[in-house]
Amino acid sequence: MPNRTKQTIHNCICEICKLHPYSKTAKQHQAINRVILDLNERNKRRFAGVLAIQWGRGSILQLSQITGLSRNTIDRGRSEVKHPRENPASGIRRSGAGRPLIEKNNQVY
Repeated sequence: MPNRTKQTIHNCICEICKLHPYSKTAKQHQAINRVILDLNERNKRRFAGVLAIQWGRGSILQLSQITGLSRNTIDRGRSEVKHPRENPASGIRRSGAGRPLIEKNNQVY
């Protein structure tokens, strides 16, 4: 069984969520982040890409604030959804891949 770290839900940094944290919009942003929490890397990209296509102009910046994903990642997900055959099955890292956790690097001996 892979060693999984406990992930936390990203807190949206958009102005609406800052000013009105209990509004309908803030609850929608929290729901988006709850869904993204359970997805793998590729599906996070694609989910954000679908939302970017639906929301239209200016959505990539807005989704970046909501989800914490980079604008390049969201744009890549959008293009993967629009053109699915160009790069099939690319972009999923194996378990444990990527940078080591900061907590692991700062161990006291």
